[in-house]
Amino acid sequence: MKYMLMMHAPKGAGDWQVTNWAPEDLEAHMQFMYDLNEHLTESGELAGGEGLAGPGEARIVRARKDGAPAVTDGPFPEAKEFLAGYWIVDVESPERAYEIAAKASAAPGPGGDPLIIPIEVRQVMSAPAPDA
Repeated sequence: MKYMLMMHAPKGAGDWQVTNWAPEDLEAHMQFMYDLNEHLTESGELAGGEGLAGPGEARIVRARKDGAPAVTDGPFPEAKEFLAGYWIVDVESPERAYEIAAKASAAPGPGGDPLIIPIEVRQVMSAPAPDA
C-alpha cells in the first residue's frame, strides 16, 4: 500500500523558521532527513519524496472561463502552517506508514530537540481498472 506522508511546518515570522536556526542545527536537521531517506530507500519503502519551496513561492492556480490560468499568491497569509515536503512510501500496512511518520516528526530542531512536527498520512488511491 502506498501512503503520502506530508510534513506541515509552522510558518513562523517568515517562510519557515529554519531560516533563523543556527547553521549547525540546520545541518543536523538536514542530515536527519538525508539519513531517513537513505534508510527508506535501502528498505525499498521510499517511492518518492521532496522538500518544497517556502510559501512565499507558492501560487494558487484556477482556470479562467477561457481555460487560461489565473495565478494568485498562496497559501493565504493567515495560514499558520504550510506543506514543507512529502514522502511517498510503499509499505505493508498503515501502521508502518505511521511509524515512518513518527520518525520524521521527531526530526531535530534547534539544540537537537525533536520538533514533533505534524505529519499528515494519507493512503494513495489507485484509479479504478478500466473496463476490459
